[in-house]
Amino acid sequence: MTQISAAARGNPAPVTQIDHARAGAVTAAMRIVAEKEGRDPEFIREGVAAGRIAIPANIRHASLSPEGVGGGLRTKVNVNLGISGDLACEAEEWKKVDVALELGAEAIMDLSNSGKTAAFRRALIEKSPAMIGTVPLYDAIGYLEKPLVGITAADFLDVVRAHAEDGVDFVTIHAGMNRRTIESFRETGRLTNIVSRGGSLIFAWMEATGNENPFYEFYDEMLAILHEHDVTISLGDAMRPGSTYDATDAGQIAELIEIGKLTRRAWDAGVQVMVEGPGHMALDEIAANMKLEKRLCHDAPFYVLGPLVCDIAPGYDHITAAIGGAVAASSGADFLCYVTPAEHLRLPDAADVREGLVATKIAAHAADIAKGVPGARDADNRMSDARRRVDWEGMFAEALDPVRAREYFESAPPSTEGTCTMCGQMCAMRTVNQIMDGLTVDLGKE
Repeated sequence: MTQISAAARGNPAPVTQIDHARAGAVTAAMRIVAEKEGRDPEFIREGVAAGRIAIPANIRHASLSPEGVGGGLRTKVNVNLGISGDLACEAEEWKKVDVALELGAEAIMDLSNSGKTAAFRRALIEKSPAMIGTVPLYDAIGYLEKPLVGITAADFLDVVRAHAEDGVDFVTIHAGMNRRTIESFRETGRLTNIVSRGGSLIFAWMEATGNENPFYEFYDEMLAILHEHDVTISLGDAMRPGSTYDATDAGQIAELIEIGKLTRRAWDAGVQVMVEGPGHMALDEIAANMKLEKRLCHDAPFYVLGPLVCDIAPGYDHITAAIGGAVAASSGADFLCYVTPAEHLRLPDAADVREGLVATKIAAHAADIAKGVPGARDADNRMSDARRRVDWEGMFAEALDPVRAREYFESAPPSTEGTCTMCGQMCAMRTVNQIMDGLTVDLGKE
């Protein structure tokens, strides 16, 4: 049975952001988001009430600086990190956290999948002003100390509850992979089969037990847990394409149709929603896929991984993803998950995180300019003004990665003060500034 939100029941004490928004109340989180976005608070409230905007903000995440994800807002960027069984170095993960916060990632997903992960997750939530996401399924085996086939539906819900109680702001749940989705996948086939880690685990569990996806079968029970703590559900794309060959196929679209239905059920239960999307996808398919998601999922915020626009660039997949991410976000995606140079090759280190995050932030910013997001061009205009004035400190201040920019500039000191070694005394800005100031152009001896 579909649950009704607290606001819809007339409950005088709504719990979640969407409860409050539907009750006509502008929360503190909505006001913070409105200030960050240069929007009227009522614009934010209306978007949250309609489901077009999500503000993932667990009531237990005290250090959170709330962010809005959705229509009319800046494109947000997520960083994945977490402890791996092969490289279980918590110190390295904290370096990645520091890089993510330094460069302004709006979200961090802890994808730890080995051992007891609760201590790291709780410390991350305590420290991070960025919203925190997890995939509870990854944690299930270590948390429960059971083999996959021995885990029950109730066990899976217990892990979701534990993450919610810890203060996680959004959880990826692969609820759209039900028996209908799997039937489409089996009938049509794929070059790369199922590449989602969570999706493959659910598929394996369903095949081994003969049962329906527990997150689909007991969806309402799970929504009740999420509602209690105001955890946003990020509906995972278990059938995302892992190659450009598989993009926009029957499996992907069948799951997206199911996710659209699940989106409405979550909203009815007073739970905020984000929808996850592909994946790998040729450049000419991206815009249509963004529009399709918005249509089938009722304008819910869309969260995409890339998409990667070709399959042959291991070591450079942060570039293939940034190309796709810029097109995706300019065509309607609201949230980009970064991809690092280590994608498909190994667990990224802190240097990889920096490369991947900056590439994705460039994609997000480029899309915001294209979409006409309020204030998107302001920093670019300040940068251009600083370049005109040859104000290096001003340029560094506006740079997405001021550390990298300064390192490059200072690595090759120019002989002519105020210039760089690209043009030296022939610097166009310097020449025109001298003319505009009524000075004699001094090119010296080249």
